This record gives sequence, C-alpha cells and structure tokens, in this order.
Amino acid sequence: MKPTLRLILLALIVVVAGCYTVPETGRKSMIMISPGEEAEMGAAAFADVRTKEKLSADPAANERVRRVGQRIAEAVGSALPGAKWEFVVFDEPKTVNAFALPGGKVGVYTGLLDLAKTDAELAIVMGHEIGHVTARHGAERMSQGLVAGVIGVGVEIASHNSHNRDLWRIGYGLAAGGATLAFSRANESEADYIGLRYAAKAGYNPMAAITFWQKMAKAKDGAQPPKWLSTHPQHADRIFRFAEMDA
Repeated sequence: MKPTLRLILLALIVVVAGCYTVPETGRKSMIMISPGEEAEMGAAAFADVRTKEKLSADPAANERVRRVGQRIAEAVGSALPGAKWEFVVFDEPKTVNAFALPGGKVGVYTGLLDLAKTDAELAIVMGHEIGHVTARHGAERMSQGLVAGVIGVGVEIASHNSHNRDLWRIGYGLAAGGATLAFSRANESEADYIGLRYAAKAGYNPMAAITFWQKMAKAKDGAQPPKWLSTHPQHADRIFRFAEMDA
C-alpha cells in the first residue's frame, strides 16, 4: 500500500474508533483522549490559573457564583461523571469572562459579574462554559489536530514530486484553517444550546441569554472580526437565534 493511502486509512480508523455522543444534542464527535486524562489536565490547568490570578475576597461574589454553579452542576447530573466541582471567583474587573475545565473546575471573573447583573444571566454564561466541558470540545479539538497532522503528512508525501507542491501546501493550509474556525463557531453554538438547557433545568429563565448578549454587544461596541475570520458566532447572530427560540 502506498504511504499516502496508509496515512489516509489510519486517519479514517482514528475517526471511527473515537466516537462520543454529546449530551443534550446527540451529536457524534471524534474523541481520542480518555475522560480521566481530560480531568487530570483540567485539574492541573485550574491549579496553575489559581496561582497566577488574584482570588476574590468578596463573600457576596463567591456565594453568588457558588450558588448558581451548584444549581447548574445538579442540572448537568451524570453528563460529567466523577466531577469534583469547584467554583472560584477571580478578582479582575476588566475581564468580562468565565471558563470551565474538565473535571468540574469553573472560574468566573469579577468583570463578568458586573455585566451579568441577574443570576439568570450568570447561569447562561456558566452553563455555556460547562457545556463546552460536557460536550468535550477541548478533547475534540485536540483529536482533530492529531488527525489533521496525519493528513498533513499525507499531503506532503503526495505532493513531494509535484511541480505544484507549494499550491498543495497553500490549499491544505487554507482548508485546514477554515475548517478550524468553522469547528470553533460550531462548538460555541453547541455550547450556547447546551448552556440554555442547563440553565432552564436549574430553574433559571433561559431567555436571559438575550439580555446578556445585548449587554455584551454594547460593551464591545460591535467590535468583532468578520464572521468568516471569527472563532465565535457574531453577537447579533446569537441574539437572533435566542429570540427565535423564545418565539
């Protein structure tokens, strides 16, 4: 068998072998990393962040994040087996962000708490971030990277004696880059959907997503890259999609 065919066959075997069903959506994804490995990486990364970021000493902020987080965790249930939930507030007023890592590690910045005035809005964001974890988007992206590497080697071998070798490389680079951005936007949209379901299951109004993203769009003053260059859906697209769900 030619080297190129062997590499393509290996990539196909990898895709078939690592099938995972995403909770809440039922989508099949390719995962080549075990849940245990994911949880270990998540715990290590979270510990590292905690040593580098300033922890909030505000008891009200910590209690709010813990309260909302626990309700979301109950809504997640068995979708994240073995989770050791931890909710931490980082004191950074200029950072309007939150994140979640495998194993149930969740961080929220005080800048986000200032923007998300209601618990329902906070639940939307925390549900979204936790949705990335239960969907195993990080492991999926790592797995895609491994397969892309294999295919890249195949392209290099196939074009080795070609007069258009540089065109092969450019074509592959453009295709891989566009696919990565598209996968990222798809992951964000999927996490939006999962987060809404978790928020609703936890007893929060999922349509708080509309007011939150309206605030986010205003805070960013509409500054986003063109859709085809963005890793995230446009604010306006998110608001429209959430409004459609409400209707």
